[in-house]
Amino acid sequence: MAMLGLAGTAQAQDKEIVTVVKVTGENWFTRMEEGVNAYEADTDGIAARQVGPGRADAAQQAAIVQDLIAQGVDALAIVPMDPSTLEGVLRRAQQRGITVITHEADNMVNTQLDLEAFDNAEFGAHFAEDIAECMGQSGKWTSFVGSLGSLTHVQWADGGADYMAQFPEMELVSPKNESFNDANRAYELAKEILRSHPDIKGFQGGSAIDVIGIGRAVEEAGLEDETCVYGLGLPKDSSAYLESGAVDGIAFWDPKDAGYVMNILAHKVLNGEEIATGDDLGVPGYTNVTVSDGPGEGKIVRGQAWVDVTADNWSDFPF
Repeated sequence: MAMLGLAGTAQAQDKEIVTVVKVTGENWFTRMEEGVNAYEADTDGIAARQVGPGRADAAQQAAIVQDLIAQGVDALAIVPMDPSTLEGVLRRAQQRGITVITHEADNMVNTQLDLEAFDNAEFGAHFAEDIAECMGQSGKWTSFVGSLGSLTHVQWADGGADYMAQFPEMELVSPKNESFNDANRAYELAKEILRSHPDIKGFQGGSAIDVIGIGRAVEEAGLEDETCVYGLGLPKDSSAYLESGAVDGIAFWDPKDAGYVMNILAHKVLNGEEIATGDDLGVPGYTNVTVSDGPGEGKIVRGQAWVDVTADNWSDFPF
C-alpha cells in the first residue's frame, strides 16, 4: 500500500500541459496530437494531452479553455480558431498563474510565447509566386481561408495578394473564401467560383483541407491542365489530387513538430527558463529560432519549418 501511495504522489506532482486545437478529427490536428503524446513520452514530470471542439467553432474552443482554467491546469498550448475571442479567457488564465503558449497567433496579447513556424507573409507570397509562375503572370485567381478570424490564413492570403500586386495582368476575384476547415465546404465554394468565373486559373488554399475541396472541384470539371492550385496541405491527404494534377503543389510545416515544440516552450516557461534568438530547440525547423517582441508582454518565437511538396515527392512523408 505504501508503494501505491508513493506512486500516486509522484504522479500528482506532474505538471499538466494541455494543447487546445481548432478542431478534433482533422488530420492536421491528429498529426499534432502525435507530437503532444511524444513530448509526454519523452519527458519526465509532464502530463501532456490534446483537446479541441468537434467542429471549427471559436465559441466552442473558448468554452473548452474556460473549463481547463477551472480545472487549474499548469499550462495551455493553444492554436486559436480566432485569437480575438480568446484574449479575455487567456488573460484570466494568466492571472490564475497558468502558463499560456499560442501557435498561429502572432497578434495575441495575452500569451507568454507565440510559436510561428515561419514568417507568415513570406509563406503566403511563396504560394502566390508558384501560382503566378504557373499562370504566366496573367489571369484570374482567388484565395481561401479557414475563417476570416484565422489570423495566419488571412496573413497568407494578404501576403499572396501583396506579391501579386506587381503583376498588372493578375486579377484577384472573390478573395478569402471561408471554408471553416471543411473540405466539403471548400469544394462547394470552389464549384461556385468556377461557375461565376469560368476563366479563373489560380487558387490559393489556406486551411489544410482547402486544396482537397478545390482539387475535387477542379478534377470534376476536367480543368487539371487549365488551373494552378497551391496551398497548405498534408501529403497523404493531398496525394490523389497531386497525382492527378488537380493540385499542383502544397507546402506545410509538420504539425507533429509544432505540437512538440509548443510543449517544449510551455515546459521552459514553467521552469522559469528564457528563450532567445539563436536557440536550438532540438526539432527540425526550430534549430535556430528568432525571438521578437509580441504585441503584449509576451514574445514571438519563429522557426524556418516549411516544406514544399509536389507529385514528385509527397510519398517521402509519412502523414
